[in-house]
Amino acid sequence: MLTLKQIRDNREYAVERLSAKGMEAAETIEKIIATDDRRKATQMELDSILSELNSISKQIGLLFKEGKREEADILKAKTAELKDRAKELEDKLKDAETDLSELIVTLPNFPHESVPHGRTAGDNINIKEGGNKPDLGNNKLPHWELAKKYDLIDFELGNKLTGAGFPVYKGKGAALQRALITYFLNKNIQAGYNEVMPPLMVNEASGFGTGQLPDKEGQMYHVTGDNFYLIPTAEVPVTNIYRDTIIEDKDLPVKMTAYTPCFRREAGSYGKDVRGLNRLHQFDKVEIVRFEKPENSYAALDQMVSHVEGIIQELGLPYRILRLCGGDMSFTSALTYDFEVYSAAQKRWLEVSSVSNFESFQANRLKCRYRNQDKKIQLVHTLNGSSLALPRIVASLLENNQTAEGIKIPAALVPFTGFDIID
Repeated sequence: MLTLKQIRDNREYAVERLSAKGMEAAETIEKIIATDDRRKATQMELDSILSELNSISKQIGLLFKEGKREEADILKAKTAELKDRAKELEDKLKDAETDLSELIVTLPNFPHESVPHGRTAGDNINIKEGGNKPDLGNNKLPHWELAKKYDLIDFELGNKLTGAGFPVYKGKGAALQRALITYFLNKNIQAGYNEVMPPLMVNEASGFGTGQLPDKEGQMYHVTGDNFYLIPTAEVPVTNIYRDTIIEDKDLPVKMTAYTPCFRREAGSYGKDVRGLNRLHQFDKVEIVRFEKPENSYAALDQMVSHVEGIIQELGLPYRILRLCGGDMSFTSALTYDFEVYSAAQKRWLEVSSVSNFESFQANRLKCRYRNQDKKIQLVHTLNGSSLALPRIVASLLENNQTAEGIKIPAALVPFTGFDIID
């Protein structure tokens, strides 16, 4: 959530930055400033009345001590009128605060100045490519056919048990999933991330804290009986560990990693681009999350990008890194890099990771702050990234490594799978 200071200090800048995300925010910002002015005026009047009540209360006490009961009773009548007015102002103040909050939460985060203007994925900037695209000849199979051929993933059985988008992994397919999860976690732990194992359901406060609510409630599975939400990513519970917390300067940065299943409704998804593992309602993902001092957060983002890149390079997958344009970024992000790997059989790029800096946007919603060396308390910056999401990594590994003998396992994964080929 943007702070009032960010909005009020330079409203022209605020309008320009939000336009980079495709939002015409001038009218909303004017409403926010007018509502904040109303809130301030109400607060000032209320403070004045409370101060007057306090002064009169002292006078009444003195008058009673001096035996001036009649004068004291006149002042008591005045206090009754002032208390009624104070109650009216308290109600008006609550209304103004509610109106202000409801307006501010509609504004997305300011995109960083390096974020290009644009509305769709076609406006993203390709900043780097690596690896070599394999030449598989004419006999290449897409991963869903390879999964069936080698009995790795059963999409029809998942449909029977639950519905479309809930596959069943079997045999070496299940082993490959487990190996990737362990491999990703080990790489993250070696890089200094502390592993946590969070709940798979969160409450409304957690959903609000990281920005999924009220923006993306339609994309989350809602457990109505308890008003919980199945997590769309480990980012939500892991980041909320520090909700309503003041972190000491010496304890920063905070670096965490977690493996969780993730659940997304993906409403409206259909067609060839969602076939097989391309888009699922339940999938596995390993996440990295960081809390940083503001002055260090962009260096931390670069470190996270390099870390994810190193993992993909070890897997031998052709990849590219994109800097997202404003219109393709999330509601909460200030700067996002997407990683895509190449699917040789499908001849298309598949997104496998987003690495983002949210600056203070999430921290303001979370009320997560830190106490610096001067004992001043201020908002931290939060960052997160997929390290990595499994489905499309698996799709690319199966397709790109298929041979006449079987599917070869990358050398980095063999210690975790226990086999070097699927045949």
